[in-house]
Amino acid sequence: MIKVEGLTKYYGERAAIRDLSFNIEKGEVIGFLGLNGAGKSTTLKVLGCVLLPTSGSVLIDGFDVMKDPHEIRKRIGFLPDTPPLYDEMTVEGYLGFVAQLRGVTSADLAMRVADAMKKTALTDRKDDVISSLSHGYRQRVGVAQALVHNPRLLILDEPTSGLDPVQIVEMRELIRQLKGEHTVLVSSHILGEISQICDRYLVIQQGEIIARGTESDLGKLLGGAGAVELEVQGAPQAAIDTLKAVKGVVDVTLMKLDGDNASLRVEGEGELRPELVKALVASGVNVLRVDKAAARLENIFLKLTHGKEAA
Repeated sequence: MIKVEGLTKYYGERAAIRDLSFNIEKGEVIGFLGLNGAGKSTTLKVLGCVLLPTSGSVLIDGFDVMKDPHEIRKRIGFLPDTPPLYDEMTVEGYLGFVAQLRGVTSADLAMRVADAMKKTALTDRKDDVISSLSHGYRQRVGVAQALVHNPRLLILDEPTSGLDPVQIVEMRELIRQLKGEHTVLVSSHILGEISQICDRYLVIQQGEIIARGTESDLGKLLGGAGAVELEVQGAPQAAIDTLKAVKGVVDVTLMKLDGDNASLRVEGEGELRPELVKALVASGVNVLRVDKAAARLENIFLKLTHGKEAA
């Protein structure tokens, strides 16, 4: 669906992005992660045919962004970091206007607008003037305008920005429903939410992609197979001392104490579960549960970006 090779964009003498290369397959939901100023929005604007690249190639659905931008715009829906809204229009009137600009025929216009409003829970607000809407509803209208022409690729730049917790959950469910029917590229700083909807991630820092893959793949880049969570029976301190003595263990944390049962989290390098269980059993500690707990996306992201800056 998307093939990027050597993508570079300069603003004057400053390179916002340098030599980016990645592929995105049809139907995937890809998370684009990076700190402010890392180059996320610039990359998304190039993919959305808002900016022209300085060098490199970008193919979307077989079309080149330099040679066929109009063909690409027919196939993508783009929500920039600031939704492109006309405050004086009603929700339904605005979506109809956008649909016509994107080539939706008169015969399909009403259906497309109604479908976009239904997907974004805007049907009850169709007659409201956009200027009267709350920030959350304005964000929904921004998503609806990106969806209204039924694009093959959906590019969402910070779609949950400024939303309250309930609205964030609703936006997450919306993006999840679009999976498969659309290819989705989404950037966000709310990593706990993005981790629940994305298939893979691209991590960008200082204009370069520093890591890519699933959450598990990114965790392994940090030198381990993730943390291990155990539930043991008996005195927790004896279990903690035993676990700390196992080779490869970096830290052991008591997560929860419930009567005689204790939940422990073990951080370490490599696959530790067999050795942890052996050590506990040999020490006479009853093991009730052992699970592999992948590092949270927030921790992975911070470690990756911190490592890049330190280098």
